[in-house]
Amino acid sequence: MQFTHITVDPQVCSGKPCIRGIRFPVSRLLGILASGETKETILDAYPYLEAEDIDEVLSYAAYLAEKETLKSAG
Repeated sequence: MQFTHITVDPQVCSGKPCIRGIRFPVSRLLGILASGETKETILDAYPYLEAEDIDEVLSYAAYLAEKETLKSAG
């Protein structure tokens, strides 16, 4: 799967996945979404983000979740 809005650069945020290289980590955006913020409120608060950034971050999270397997406790 190809992600065009998510970049990884060792010189930006210690190599963590970011939105278009603008030092806005994917994890930060996911945290904001998880706290209940809507796409509209996020775009209002962060005018440098695009709706496609949010859509792609959600797709990226789904992609990663599909690849991961958690071990049960016990």
